[in-house]
Amino acid sequence: MQSPPPHTADPAVMAAELRAEALRLGFSRVGITSLVEPPHHEAFRGWLARGLAGPLQEWLERHEPLRRSAVALLDGAASVVMLATDHATSSDARACPPGRGRVARYAWGDDYHDLLRTRANDLSAWLEWRVPGCRTRGVVDSAPIAERDFAWAAGLGWFGKNTMLIDPKAGSYFFLTAFLTDLVLPADAPLQTDHCGTCTACLDACPTGALPEPGVLDAARCISTLTVESQAPVALDLRPGMGDWIFGCDICQEVCPWNRHAPGSIEPTLQPRGGETTLSLAELLGLDGQAFRQRFKGSAIKRAKRTGLLRSAAIALGNQPDPASFSALAVAARDDDPVIREAAEWALGRWIEMDVMTNECRAVLGRQPASQSLTSSTSSAGSRPGPSVA
Repeated sequence: MQSPPPHTADPAVMAAELRAEALRLGFSRVGITSLVEPPHHEAFRGWLARGLAGPLQEWLERHEPLRRSAVALLDGAASVVMLATDHATSSDARACPPGRGRVARYAWGDDYHDLLRTRANDLSAWLEWRVPGCRTRGVVDSAPIAERDFAWAAGLGWFGKNTMLIDPKAGSYFFLTAFLTDLVLPADAPLQTDHCGTCTACLDACPTGALPEPGVLDAARCISTLTVESQAPVALDLRPGMGDWIFGCDICQEVCPWNRHAPGSIEPTLQPRGGETTLSLAELLGLDGQAFRQRFKGSAIKRAKRTGLLRSAAIALGNQPDPASFSALAVAARDDDPVIREAAEWALGRWIEMDVMTNECRAVLGRQPASQSLTSSTSSAGSRPGPSVA
């Protein structure tokens, strides 16, 4: 690598060069803020105190002190550069055919962690070359840092009623990457205006009631949290609302008016694998541990683990019966994993209630429908927060 040009003492010039390099590397937008306590940290603490973090409650409580100050992530850090990366590869919310399950847009392609980590590392290398002796650290879901809060402070959007960060020109289909440096850079101004107005589309559309009030998420009821962060049985009252979602959920974003003209992405690694935006439920239920790992190698979907994904696939079939998937569901009802087995039994019970292949389902169950005998259970799993999706 050639020698860097003479270091400029003007922070504004350095910030402009950093922005240009970040955009060249593929990031969509850049915002800068000083390394201060996250502006909404007390609100975050109040949310935790209400017990609304669902399966992430214990992890978030344990790491709450670290979120208060990002200094622990980089000694001498002075600035946080927040990097947005658009990920929606299609604006078409296609109908999901029978026997298939929905996947959140961010997981259609390869694992975004790998893409963003490479870009953040490249940005670190560039800045350390440009300013010899400076220190940097990129964070892609790898440390407890309040990405959304810093992104708000850096002017990248406002908090919508669905708790997502919304950019008035780009909607909310984007990832966040935090980039810390010990350089003192001029901070951008937060976007003070809340453009949601009187709209309640996201609150009205959530099928599980995970948005009890504007700006508040009950993660224990959130389809995305349940399908990505938990491998436990899903509470019976939440299962019908999950519909055909098996990994993540985009409902509150699909109905948001600000996403009508989201810029989208042509990044090759984010394009749907095999051109598929939905997954065959019967195929999923036929995966053993090794096949699951091979099928989802390099995909964000592997985070759900076999237990979580196949459990959700069985629930999806319970909500939307597909006779062509009966054999796979019957096999899942004998799975060695008790969580998968219970979900498949519940689904067969639902089929009986809906008068779908009743005799065949009863033959598999050999007793009354599982839905009549199960007690409500709550989800509790996961070890760290999921994707920093705005």
